[in-house]
Amino acid sequence: MDDRTYNVLYLCTGNSARSIMAEVILQRLGQGRFKAYSAGSFPTGQVHPMAVELLKRFNHATDKLRSKSWDEFSGAEAPEMDFVFTVCDNAAGEVCPIWPGQPMSAHWPFPDPAHFEGTDAEKRAFFADVYGQIHNRVSIFVSLPITSLDKLTLQKRLDEIGSKQPENA
Repeated sequence: MDDRTYNVLYLCTGNSARSIMAEVILQRLGQGRFKAYSAGSFPTGQVHPMAVELLKRFNHATDKLRSKSWDEFSGAEAPEMDFVFTVCDNAAGEVCPIWPGQPMSAHWPFPDPAHFEGTDAEKRAFFADVYGQIHNRVSIFVSLPITSLDKLTLQKRLDEIGSKQPENA
């Protein structure tokens, strides 16, 4: 059994909702096998209040969450990433960041709840829907037998997870 902890970085544009949700979900579901991080190519500077509200409702720790630039993870002092996932939605015309280097990577497109328009109740429901979609993909990821898969097979599985249709779409 491999006792290694894998570093995972979730990237999106603003780092205010989707990548933050993915970070905290992986921290919980990864059960110490993964160390999750999140960042944005153009961070908003704050975690969206509805994301914080939702995460608190699901008993996630939120006190240390913050919107940050991916520059924090590109320097010599930054942890070396094993996996990098982009979680922005190409269909919405967003420009997804590209991470240089050799980590395994995949694109998991999710709509941005921070830009959803509607009543507060509709916004909360949309945040919850996106949270559920992210939770499903992270659950699949953590169940992969990472240590027994060769790199090509693992990359194929990561891409398959990203191409799955959201259950509530």
